[in-house]
Amino acid sequence: FTLHKFFLWVFTVYSLSLQTDWEGGYYPLALHFTEDYPSKPPKCKFPQGFFHPNVYPSGTVCLSILNEDSGWRPAITVKQILVGIQDLLDSPNPADPAQTDGYHLFIQDTVEYKRRVRQQAKQYPPLV
Repeated sequence: FTLHKFFLWVFTVYSLSLQTDWEGGYYPLALHFTEDYPSKPPKCKFPQGFFHPNVYPSGTVCLSILNEDSGWRPAITVKQILVGIQDLLDSPNPADPAQTDGYHLFIQDTVEYKRRVRQQAKQYPPLV
């Protein structure tokens, strides 16, 4: 029997830029920390099915600084992670796609991509 300790922090992430297609959405984001933190990065997850080229269908964020094999450093702060994810919302990284639908629309059909982003923003209105 092994007891695994982990910590869960839940945040609400929104676009850093005004007048973007992500504007108006307040997106729930969970950070799962294991007992190996800060040696290993937290797993960062939006809700399952979140639409973004760099978010896996499971909701897991694909961001270089969260890659424990290459980009992660124990000195990276939670604030830096959150700002990195906020930046990723507005500026997807097509070189590192995590979901087929989001990636293809971002690359091939910008109009439909933006429509889907605006539609998703309406699904996550401010809580206040």
